[in-house]
Amino acid sequence: MYNVKKLSDTLYWIGGNDRRLALFENVYPIPQGVSYNSYLALGEETVLFDTVDHAASGVFLENIAHLLNGRKLDYVVVNHMEPDHCATLADVILRYPEVKVIANAKTVGMIKQFFDFDIDSRAVLVKEGDTLTIGGHTYAFVMAPMVHWPEVMVTFDTTDGVLFSADAFGTFGAVGGSIFAEDVNFAEKYLDEARRYYTNIVGKYGPQVMALLKKAAGLDIKMICPLHGWVLRGELIGWFIGKYQQWATYTPEEKGVLIVYGSVYGGTENAAEILAGMLAERGVKNTEIYDASVTHPSYLVAKAFQYSHIVFAAATYNAGIFTPVETLLTDLAAHSMQGRTVGLIQNGSWAPMSGKQMSGVVGGMKNMTVLEPVATIRSTVSEKMLEELSALADAIAASLA
Repeated sequence: MYNVKKLSDTLYWIGGNDRRLALFENVYPIPQGVSYNSYLALGEETVLFDTVDHAASGVFLENIAHLLNGRKLDYVVVNHMEPDHCATLADVILRYPEVKVIANAKTVGMIKQFFDFDIDSRAVLVKEGDTLTIGGHTYAFVMAPMVHWPEVMVTFDTTDGVLFSADAFGTFGAVGGSIFAEDVNFAEKYLDEARRYYTNIVGKYGPQVMALLKKAAGLDIKMICPLHGWVLRGELIGWFIGKYQQWATYTPEEKGVLIVYGSVYGGTENAAEILAGMLAERGVKNTEIYDASVTHPSYLVAKAFQYSHIVFAAATYNAGIFTPVETLLTDLAAHSMQGRTVGLIQNGSWAPMSGKQMSGVVGGMKNMTVLEPVATIRSTVSEKMLEELSALADAIAASLA
C-alpha cells in the first residue's frame, strides 16, 4: 500500500524506510533505521527527484503509481548515483519508458557503470548554472562534487524555494508520521545522529561542503529536501546550515573534553577515569568518557567533531597502539580531523610505546596541539603516576581557560 507525505500543493515525499538494516553502507550502526527519500512534483509535467534503495522499492513504486494515477512520468532528476538513491532507477525506466533522465555528464557515465539500459537516448544533460523550466517550475542545477561523490549535484526549485540537496543535510534515522523536522523536535532528538551522519559520510570533504554552502548562501531557500532524514523548513534551515559550517570547517561546537580509552586489563581505564575526576576538580565539567573497545568508531568520530579537546588513552599492544584506539585514530585521520587539542595517556608493563605512536598519528593531522606531559602508566596507576595524570589535567584545564 502506498505511503506518501504532502510537502506542498504540488510536491510529495514518496520514499521509504528501512528499520531492519543493521549497518548503513555495511559500516555504520543505525539503531533507529534509515530513510531513503525521493520526491515527486506534480505540475503540468511530472518530475521525480532521485529514487531509493532496493530495500524500499516496493512502497516507492506504489507511491509513484498512486500519485501519477495513470499520468506519465516526464522526468527523473538524478542528483546522486550512490545505490541507496539510484538502485531502482532501472525499475522506473522499465515502468515509464518515455521518461527523460536529467543528469550531468559524470552521472551519465556512472549510470552506464551501474545499468545497461540506453541512457544516451533519454539523457537531458545539465551543467553548473543551467536551468530548466518544467511544469511551471524553474529548476537550477548546482554541481557539488565530492559531497560526497564526484558526480553529485543539487537542484533548486527557484519558483518555490525548494532545495533538493542530495546527501547534504541528511540524517540517520527512519522517519515516522511527519516528514518535517520541526514536528519531531529535530534539534534535540536527532542532532547527534545528524552529526554522526555528516562526520562519517561527508566529514572528510569539508572544503567541498564549504564551496556548496557558499553557493547556497545566494539562494532564497524555503525548504530543504535531503535524501536521508527529515525535510527542513523555517528557522531550522539557518540553524542546520550553521552546524554544517562548523563541521565543514572542523570548528568544535563546544569547549569540552572527549576521553577515549582502550584498556586490556583495566589499568588504562582506571587512569582515564581518574583523569576525568581530576578535570572536574579543576572546574572542567563538560567531559565524556568512552571505551573504544565497545563503542563503534562512528560515534567517536562524531564526538571528536563536537568537542575542542580529546584525550586518547591506550595500552601498548604488540609494541603499538591498542587496536581499538588505533582504529579510531586512523579513522579520524581519514576524515581529515584537525584543529583539536590532544592529551595522551600510554600504558605498558615493560615497554610503553603507545604514546609515541599516538603522537605520531595525531601529529600528521592539521593544526593539532599535543599537550605535555604524555602520562605514562606501568600496568596500574601508582602514586607516582598520579602526579603525571595531575600534570596532564593541569595542562588540559589551562588550555580550556
